[in-house]
Amino acid sequence: MDSIEIDAILALMRRMQDAWNSGDFAGYMEGFANPDVIFVSRGHIQDDWQATLEHYERDYGGAPGQQGRLTFSDMAITILAPCIAQLVGTYSLSRSVRSQTGINTRILHKRPEIGWVITLNHVSAR
Repeated sequence: MDSIEIDAILALMRRMQDAWNSGDFAGYMEGFANPDVIFVSRGHIQDDWQATLEHYERDYGGAPGQQGRLTFSDMAITILAPCIAQLVGTYSLSRSVRSQTGINTRILHKRPEIGWVITLNHVSAR
């Protein structure tokens, strides 16, 4: 059972990565619980799902390719309960300006109507 769930979470992360890399921010955000995701970044709890989507569109959108190339790696997934998982991994965002790397800690919940979604996303940039 755990390997099936881990594979499903890894597939979600690949879909999110692919969406970002194609400039599809709405597709990227489909991986997060809407509207109740909690984002922690830059020492702040950010606003809700919609405000985060608008932030991505504003700060990373514009010209094609401006979003950069996002890569998730070294993902360690622990199934904490039948419908709860933890993911800790690294990310790299390569851009012509403001490239970044860091660690993501994510809590995911499996929701009957949509499958796995990230309910807590904590980013620690290097």
